[in-house]
Amino acid sequence: MAGPGTRVFISHLSAIAVFDPNGDQVGRVRDVVVSLRLGARPPRVLGLVVEVVGRRRIFLPMTRVTSLESGQVLTTGVINMRRFEQRPSETLVLAELLDRTVTWSKTSERVTVLDIGMVQTRLREWEISKVFVQVGRAGRLRKGKGERLTLHWQDVTGFSVPEQDQGAANLLATFEQLRPADLAGVLHHLSAKRRAEVAAALDDERLADVLEELPEDDQVEIIGKLQEERAADVLEAMDPDDAADLLSELPGEEAERLLQLMEPEEAAPVRRLLTYEEDTAGGLMTTEPIVVEPDATVAEALARVRVSDHKPALAAQVFVCRPPNETPTGRYLGTVHFQRLLREPPYVLVGSLVDDDLDPLPPDTPLSLITSYLATYNLVAAPVVDEADHLLGTVTVDDVLDHLLPDDWRDAALHAHDEAHDDESEGVAGGR
Repeated sequence: MAGPGTRVFISHLSAIAVFDPNGDQVGRVRDVVVSLRLGARPPRVLGLVVEVVGRRRIFLPMTRVTSLESGQVLTTGVINMRRFEQRPSETLVLAELLDRTVTWSKTSERVTVLDIGMVQTRLREWEISKVFVQVGRAGRLRKGKGERLTLHWQDVTGFSVPEQDQGAANLLATFEQLRPADLAGVLHHLSAKRRAEVAAALDDERLADVLEELPEDDQVEIIGKLQEERAADVLEAMDPDDAADLLSELPGEEAERLLQLMEPEEAAPVRRLLTYEEDTAGGLMTTEPIVVEPDATVAEALARVRVSDHKPALAAQVFVCRPPNETPTGRYLGTVHFQRLLREPPYVLVGSLVDDDLDPLPPDTPLSLITSYLATYNLVAAPVVDEADHLLGTVTVDDVLDHLLPDDWRDAALHAHDEAHDDESEGVAGGR
């Protein structure tokens, strides 16, 4: 159990599970809220930001925390489920203090904050006590050189001064195991300044994966703050349909500049997608389905399916076409579903297994008919074919869902969940 003298480094709390008195998991820790105080007085720890179902964030006061040990947080009493809203007097440790460049008073050297330690006092309150730092600026993803020290809070100055060029390596290190969708949730709740700094610190592939999970407003904001050459590299790393969706939100001249900076072979499928109406099969499709020739074996097809880069919906089937195998392909012959491949010997040719009973979708098929098509035949992906029977791409169920839901579905879901809990939250212990 947590008691006076207990010290915890805050990066270790990132993503650990939070349990209520009945042993049921409430959510996971995403940050720690502190109140900076004047002079050398250590900041007081107010509580934890906990992410619950639906990526909604709530505030858990430290007075409700009974244990911070064994890789979990235990609480007491009823938890207030209202959505967390940061107040002007509050500071988020992971989001705002890590990677800060501050001054070590003893030597006047500039040091970079790698972690923050908090301790429980004799009055059973929590306050910041230690700062783990690196002399000089830390390198990308904690690979910088320099002596590392654990200093008392009183020995460090500069936390209250806004920093214009704050790094993000140590913030990212605390979230490096998160899925792209979860890291997107973290970015969405950061300030615009920190969002730009985190985006700058992510490598192109990781940033591309995260952008695909963010609301359009966040996507446009982040891509607009990158240098154009890097923005083009990130767009190349995105799925062509997601890149096309993002570019369609930018002014025409800006979108064209980025397309011209992309490699021609990467820009070509994006340009094709931009020619279709947004809510049609052509506008929704991805141009990178798994395509095999009819004389490929089951073993070869399964090897293609096993590639980890393929999303589950794309890996649910292979599309059999005459060469060329890049979209637009040669003549489309049909589909072989993953389950059928698993039932056949590895030497069998996929051309003998083709399912050609269902007509493919033309690129101008509207969203309503695509939805009916997938639902009627219990499919997770549908082929899109032009008048000459060339496979242009495939529409997957996740892309359809993205376009069926309202543009602000992420925030709308959070607010709807909040309203459902408003009445039961009134007067609940632990409210702010």
